[in-house]
Amino acid sequence: MSNVIIACDFSSQARTEEFLDLFTELPQRPYVKVGMELFYGAGPQIVRAIKDRGHRIFLDLKLHDIPQTVANAMRVLSGLDVDMTNLHCGGGRPMMEAAIEGLTRPDGTRPLLIGVTQLTSTSEQVMHEDLLIEGTMADVVAHYAANAAAAGLDGVVCSPHESPVVHEALGEQFLTVTPGVRFPGAAADDQRRITSPAQARELGSNYIVMGRPITAAADPVAAYLQASKEFSND
Repeated sequence: MSNVIIACDFSSQARTEEFLDLFTELPQRPYVKVGMELFYGAGPQIVRAIKDRGHRIFLDLKLHDIPQTVANAMRVLSGLDVDMTNLHCGGGRPMMEAAIEGLTRPDGTRPLLIGVTQLTSTSEQVMHEDLLIEGTMADVVAHYAANAAAAGLDGVVCSPHESPVVHEALGEQFLTVTPGVRFPGAAADDQRRITSPAQARELGSNYIVMGRPITAAADPVAAYLQASKEFSND
């Protein structure tokens, strides 16, 4: 089963389903990321529609608010039967702990919950000068990840470059979900801390997230299969 997650950053359900129709002949449906653009454009029903097609879903809404608001929002999201969702670690441990409480269903089950450390579009210079966060990128990501683990989260979103320091500090079972992955020679777009799928695998990423390198490819299925092969080292 491939741990390449395709970011379906489309604005409508029709466009999303048209894209996913390309993958119906594969023996296993790809893991799909539903982000803000698609969720806000199509509503919660898009999650149910994609689930009905047999896809695993990473619901990428990056919640960040006071603990009670996040807990209430997670309680709603837990009913959508997604496989993974997230929040911003910058909200602090009380917010993350409240999120776990809200996300956990009465039967004790819940989706995986991961925390965003620093966006892969954020450079160390921006982190220092715009956000006034001191320390190296690796140290800041490791600190945020430690807070997430202490709050009970399953892993973090970081760039592949920070996967080694996260796993070294928190163990291999603590997940790293890594955007900022491009094929060699491809445009970086708005990403700053990027790698190839093969480099992400070597650095220890558990999942990679790829959007435009797959969705905008001339042959999206071929691009997805290439990414899966490189990331799995089959």
